[in-house]
Amino acid sequence: MTATVPDPAFNPTGDHTTGDHPTGNHPTGNVVIERWSPARMRARLSEIIGVYKAAFLDVHESDPRRAAIERTMHARRHTERRDLRVVVALTSANRVAGFGYALPGQDGQWWHDVVRGALAPEDGEFWLGSCLEIVELHVRPEFQGRGIGRAVIRELVRDAPFRTAALSALEIPGSRARRLYASEGFQPLLSHFQFPGSTIEYAVLARRLPPPSSAGRSRSRAGSRWPASAR
Repeated sequence: MTATVPDPAFNPTGDHTTGDHPTGNHPTGNVVIERWSPARMRARLSEIIGVYKAAFLDVHESDPRRAAIERTMHARRHTERRDLRVVVALTSANRVAGFGYALPGQDGQWWHDVVRGALAPEDGEFWLGSCLEIVELHVRPEFQGRGIGRAVIRELVRDAPFRTAALSALEIPGSRARRLYASEGFQPLLSHFQFPGSTIEYAVLARRLPPPSSAGRSRSRAGSRWPASAR
């Protein structure tokens, strides 16, 4: 599970809605931020993975094409979860400029179990016991630096009914992604961390989340449109 983009965002919970939720927010130019259902993400998964490949795999993988195939399989399984939260940045031409998605942390999930096992028991319970785990967050290179990632990550965590949010990012202190996460309140839980079977170093980052607003809980239950949020 990685979240690597020069600017990012998300909001999860088992709201079990079937529709998408445009925010009406325009963080940059004609790009709008929308919440998508798992079904809509699955229908446009090739575009989502295309963003992932351009933003991350082409830069950090020795075989980006093979890695994209593997990530597609993982992402397709994630879209089978009704509690999946998806946020997408769309251009006026309906092109995916960036995206983020997250799942509630649960025992039995690989990333969750590995990270929790690396933390002291009390830290694992606090930070991962009620946690929105951001799986992926990426922005196409030509759209980076415009605040899209920040808009996506804020929409991902907005009104999330969890105590915390967490993600892993490449251990590159001072990178644009790390600066963004730090400015959004994410702090290191683990540094220079290597996941099983990998020699790549990651930072595991987490932040506390505010309690969901009553308005946000009502929208989740009703499955209605999400209004624009000021940023």
